[in-house]
Amino acid sequence: MKKIKRALISVSDKKNLDKILKVLKKYKIEIISSGGTYKEIKRLKYKCSEVSDYTGSKEILNGRVKTLHPKIYAGILNIRQNKSHRKDLITSNFNNIDLVIVNFYPFENTLKNTKNNKIIVENIDIGGPAMVRAAAKNYNDVVVITSIDQYEKFIKEVNDNNGSTSLKFRENMSRHAFSETAYYDAMISEYFNNINKDFITNKKIVYGNLIEKLRYGENPHQLGAIYSKYKNLNIKKLHGKSLSYNNYLDIFAALTISKSLPKNIGTVIIKHSNPSGVSILKDKLNSYKSALACDPISAFGGIVSCNFKISKKIATELKNIFLEVVIGDGFDNDAITILKKKKNLRLIDASNFNLSKTVKINTFNNTILVQSEDTKNFSSKNFRIVSKKKPTKSQIDNLIFAFNVCRFTKSNAIVIASNRTTVGIGSGQPSRLDSCKIAVNKMKKFINPKEDIVAASDAFFPFVDGIENLVQSGVSAVIQPSGSINDKEIIKFANETGTVLVFSKTRHFKH
Repeated sequence: MKKIKRALISVSDKKNLDKILKVLKKYKIEIISSGGTYKEIKRLKYKCSEVSDYTGSKEILNGRVKTLHPKIYAGILNIRQNKSHRKDLITSNFNNIDLVIVNFYPFENTLKNTKNNKIIVENIDIGGPAMVRAAAKNYNDVVVITSIDQYEKFIKEVNDNNGSTSLKFRENMSRHAFSETAYYDAMISEYFNNINKDFITNKKIVYGNLIEKLRYGENPHQLGAIYSKYKNLNIKKLHGKSLSYNNYLDIFAALTISKSLPKNIGTVIIKHSNPSGVSILKDKLNSYKSALACDPISAFGGIVSCNFKISKKIATELKNIFLEVVIGDGFDNDAITILKKKKNLRLIDASNFNLSKTVKINTFNNTILVQSEDTKNFSSKNFRIVSKKKPTKSQIDNLIFAFNVCRFTKSNAIVIASNRTTVGIGSGQPSRLDSCKIAVNKMKKFINPKEDIVAASDAFFPFVDGIENLVQSGVSAVIQPSGSINDKEIIKFANETGTVLVFSKTRHFKH
């Protein structure tokens, strides 16, 4: 046990400071502080020594140098049982500092509120993290508090131990403190990398706030949790069971497609991270029904994501099928009432969710794979008509729609579409031909399209057999990336069969 005799407090966020000050006064703990924290402590009518008086050195450089002084750091870092350290303190007339309470300049909030580099840089804390690291290093003798969320635990610890703290408590606070400084520095590092557009750096730092501990990972024997760079995910659960690891994977897959669709238009149905149906019909109810019709069997137990506010009419349809999650850009009150009758159905409001153009990270065995997200906006310049037969406006629109869905479907991916709706999806196959066959079979099983049918492939056809299978099933136009040594054979086949063929300049594998 270590008795606390002297504390140094320097906090940017001064909420609940009174609670800490009461317990320090109770155990007659001397307080040192500076700047705004000193003024707040005095305003709350507690005794406090200003750092400049304590060290004998005035604040300089407009407050950039306040606590960076040997008297502060010797007081924190000295090992109490070390005779040489004790001798140094006596010779220098320095005192022990047993408690450090610090939270940092609001760098994260500053990033949200301004793009002014000078303001952002001035909100990089130097003294705070330095004191925290010093106290955390010397946890055998010093306790460090770095978050308002730790105040109650600290107060209980001190009260339970009559003004002292246990080694176990100090060690635990030290662990949290080093995480806090690492997180803070990681944000700063990322900021400078972003403004210099340097995403592939010599050192890669991954950081996040714990959002939720999950019941388990992909399977019950695996641990699971979700983290975010921000304090929340910008999605709000309105109803239903806790979200699982697999739910989150499917939600993210659904939102990635939904947010790529035209504003306030589109329904996406996801099963095991793959789309089973997508429609961008303007009529919202028909959009949902059409997406469901693409593969109603796979939709069972899946996720529906509506890129619009869910109405009573749509909720009435949604309740007729077993679903794990329903996502909407908001819900009418009547819709919530209807869907809440399903006790376990999760309702997610994604009206505040936006896709950010950050890097995508995959990990394996202490190795990190990093790439930019595949969020490229398609334009006419991205495509080239290579067949003799030219597409109609309707065909081009449907081809680009199918190609967009294709890039979010596990490779090898084939998407067949008609009337701005998927009618057959083949995904995740080792053979592109097998993906073609699956997409065709699903179309024949569930839908008999009456309008023109088009197909998209996420990469080039290496042989004619894949596109031949599609054309024989009634596909009149195909879009695919170029790049195969057999591109000329594919073009020749398209011309011989009167098929529209469009080449994309970009490939869109999703492994």
